[in-house]
Amino acid sequence: MPMVSVRSHRLSTEIRSILCSYSTSLKSDKTVITMKFLALALLLCSLPSLSNGACGSWLPHSDWTTHCQDPVDKTWHAIGSKWRNSRCMDCTCNRCCDAYSTPSQFPNDCVSVFDSEACVYRVHKRDDPTVECPIFGSVGK
Repeated sequence: MPMVSVRSHRLSTEIRSILCSYSTSLKSDKTVITMKFLALALLLCSLPSLSNGACGSWLPHSDWTTHCQDPVDKTWHAIGSKWRNSRCMDCTCNRCCDAYSTPSQFPNDCVSVFDSEACVYRVHKRDDPTVECPIFGSVGK
C-alpha cells in the first residue's frame, strides 16, 4: 500500500510540474502579445501628430445652414468652400490648418523670417538677406 502512495505522489508532482510550465508558457505568450499591442498603439498614436502640424476644428452652430464663420476673421463663407484667413490658415467650415511649414533645420549662419503676405518662412543669411539658405527640415503642413 505505501508503494501506491509513493507512485501517486510522484505522478501528482509530475502533473503539477507540467501544468506549471504550461501556465508559465501561457503567461509568457500573453506578455509578448501585450508588448506587441502596446508598441502598435504607440506607433499609431504618433502618426496623427506627424500628419497635421497645427490644425484646429470647431463645432458648427445651429444657424450654419448655408454659411459658416471663420473663427479668426469672423467672415462668412459658403458651406463646402475653402479660404485662407489673416493668420495664414487654410480653412473649411470644419477646421483650419496652418498653410505653411516652419523651418527647423538650416545652417547656423542663417535666420528664418515669416512673410505674412505670402504665408511662408524665408530663410536667408544673417548678414545678407538677398542670399537664401537651404532648409534641411521643417515642421507642420
